[in-house]
Amino acid sequence: MTRRPAHTRLLQDGWQFREADPRQGDATTFSAPDGWRVATVPGSVHGDLLAQGAIPDPFLGRQEAEVQWVGERDWCYRLDFDVAADERRERVVLCFDGLDTFAKLWLDGEPLAESDNMFVPLRMDVTGRLGPGRHTLWMRFDSALHRGRAIEAHHGTHPLWNGDSSRLHVRKAPYHYGWDWGPTLLTCGPWKAVRLEASDLRIAELASPVTLSADLGHARVDVFTTLEGAIDGGTGTEVCHTLRDAAGTLVATHRSRATAAHEATLSVPTPQLWWPAGHGAQPLYTLDSRVVAADGTVLDTQQRRLGLRRLRLVQDAVAGEAGRSFVFEVNGRALFCGGANWIPDDNLLHRITPARYRERVQQAVDANLVMLRVWGGGIYEDEAFYDACDALGVLVWQDFLFACGLYPAYPAFVASVEAEARAAITRLRHRASLAIWCGNNEDYTLAETVGALGATPSSDPTRFEARVLYEQVLPTLCHALDPGRPYWPGSPYTPPAAGTGQPRLSQDMTTGDRHSWEVWHQLMLPYQRYAEVGARFVSEFGMQSHPSLAVLEQAIPAEERFPGSRTVQWHNKASSPVGMDGHRRLAVYRADTLRHPDTLAAEVYATQFVQAEAMRHAYEAFRRRWQTPGARACGGALVWQLNDCWPVTSWAIIDSNGHPKPAWYTIRRAMAPLACAVRRDDAGVSAWAVNGTDTVLTAQARWQLLAIDGEPIDDTATADVVLAANAVTPLTPPPAWFADRTRPLIGRLTLTDSTQTAHAHAWPEPFRWHRFPDPQVRVMAEPDSGCVLVSAIRPAKGVWLDAPGARFEDNFLDLLPGEVRRLRVHGAASGSVHGTIAGCLNTWQDAP
Repeated sequence: MTRRPAHTRLLQDGWQFREADPRQGDATTFSAPDGWRVATVPGSVHGDLLAQGAIPDPFLGRQEAEVQWVGERDWCYRLDFDVAADERRERVVLCFDGLDTFAKLWLDGEPLAESDNMFVPLRMDVTGRLGPGRHTLWMRFDSALHRGRAIEAHHGTHPLWNGDSSRLHVRKAPYHYGWDWGPTLLTCGPWKAVRLEASDLRIAELASPVTLSADLGHARVDVFTTLEGAIDGGTGTEVCHTLRDAAGTLVATHRSRATAAHEATLSVPTPQLWWPAGHGAQPLYTLDSRVVAADGTVLDTQQRRLGLRRLRLVQDAVAGEAGRSFVFEVNGRALFCGGANWIPDDNLLHRITPARYRERVQQAVDANLVMLRVWGGGIYEDEAFYDACDALGVLVWQDFLFACGLYPAYPAFVASVEAEARAAITRLRHRASLAIWCGNNEDYTLAETVGALGATPSSDPTRFEARVLYEQVLPTLCHALDPGRPYWPGSPYTPPAAGTGQPRLSQDMTTGDRHSWEVWHQLMLPYQRYAEVGARFVSEFGMQSHPSLAVLEQAIPAEERFPGSRTVQWHNKASSPVGMDGHRRLAVYRADTLRHPDTLAAEVYATQFVQAEAMRHAYEAFRRRWQTPGARACGGALVWQLNDCWPVTSWAIIDSNGHPKPAWYTIRRAMAPLACAVRRDDAGVSAWAVNGTDTVLTAQARWQLLAIDGEPIDDTATADVVLAANAVTPLTPPPAWFADRTRPLIGRLTLTDSTQTAHAHAWPEPFRWHRFPDPQVRVMAEPDSGCVLVSAIRPAKGVWLDAPGARFEDNFLDLLPGEVRRLRVHGAASGSVHGTIAGCLNTWQDAP
């Protein structure tokens, strides 16, 4: 028998959709000639209605409220498609890579399948039902809100934060129900590809774990394949694997007789190691796996990119302190994981292109971040996201998709979660960027809050049913399917005390990871006190700000563009038990720091200024606790959050148009390979430097102290300072810094080595107490070089450069008198910048 190559065809053209008619049966609805619209597949009902002008844009004004009806209706999709005779194979499958969420499918009017989990792909064998000729595919999507509430009525209501409580019973992206930074858009539809797949013999599953020798001088790739179809072992069908390095050079190959479960080992001498960004290169090997018939016909093939690296989660004693560390180590090198939390970059997922994923991940790398946490209220991200992380060297903390709720654990729900987790693990386990699996987001914290977890007599652990998921189901699957990767039950999470089995508060500062929300939430601590709420690994913290003025002007009607307007407040979803109060908290932090703004533009600058200063304090304080080997008191800090999914006032450091906020620049400086920080306030005087490289550095330290009008108080160039490798080095400021600390002075520390310079500033705070004179900031374009020169006559705080279509090499600058900064400009036409606006704190608070 002659066997032919596997064949795949995307079924993406010719789809139609319409609202289901509750007065008619399904067959009547699908057969109706009228009411159908062109559908985009992959896509969603919201996306197509919006593109066709049938609903207003929910991202603009308060129009979100006008489209809620879409998520409360049922929707139908249909497709007529032809199957050619040459598409037939021994096995024909209809593949649905993602259906959102409650879907019923028919083929040629006969039931085909049902789905109730957005994250479980379906593969339906239709070999006997899909002959040559025309066929019809129907899909009905029921309202997730209505179906979820019906399930909730049967199984009971559970506590949660954010969204409708029925979401806890529905395996749909939680953020679709609305979050404290996102709109409520209950999408439905085929959100991933629909494919026709035919094969005689195919690779059904492929695993390729990488093992490195203790000295990292040798690597082994074990390849496990599961084949599907009849294997004609007597006729010489083989499984062939080749491994090529990043340059395309053949490194290893293996060829042997095909079996249903096939194993091979590829040996790699002197492997090119994969490193996180800033610590080395990211070479990716290409593994090509094929099933080859005796006559040389390639029956099926799979290809993937592999990074050869060893990763460990190290939890060791911390010298002089209680508890244990939480440190990621790659290829034997401990890393401080400065990073960010990632949310889906849009509510309409089909709009996120591979280029957009790449841009966002590149922005993280450009900010000197090495880790992104894929948060548990979103989705298991598109391949393009993980491709970008692999290629650019960003470690991924991957949550399973449970967030802020006490989820159920009845048998059908657990079975659905098992299928979902299996699909996610097998899809992502080969990724070099994937650092850790995590069970959930904040479910342990919520359980503690409502008395469902704890050692007190009043606690009722039976209410926390989902512990069976996080402590049994998910770790068991991870160990079986991806045994070389760490698993962590939740974020935040603190392991039970040794030998007791008793749960401990998830907010413990000495062990595990922690969400440090005493700033902004909870106590609303001043951001200057971030050092008090550090932890072994701070996996969430943040401060809100408005997006750029350009984003607000796109989203807010002209008559509402003023501070505190109803529509501006609509685009801030932050809430607490007292209700929607993000605008109040924003006002408190702004009022604690700055004087009151009187225009929307001024308020944008003010909130972004506060966020930037807060993030500077946070990253400096947390990274300071990296210390030295054996004393890694803080192993990382992930800001909440990197990105936005719509035009919103949020904790993001990059807004929905992709504009980096001032906080992005302060974080980049705080996370640079060479960084320093200074403090001069009522609490005392201190300074330190961080050397993030693996070599000892010698740098020259210059200390400057000025009055706020620029009058020099002290200017000291010290002898060289030696900075230990991958460590924090305390520094001692000159005596003048310790004298008369109540006098408002500006201090700067400059560290310079042979290749880089780091600056740190200490300005008198709170800024609202002081009148800073007009610094007379000047911006001059250098059209031939594509740069601008920025200077000031007096000290300038928070200089923000803005020009249409331009992004500046650096921004949100602190300048001293006579200092000139030369900045490259990206994106400006003809290498010049016309109409550059230079705003700063001085002229905003104290207009000349």
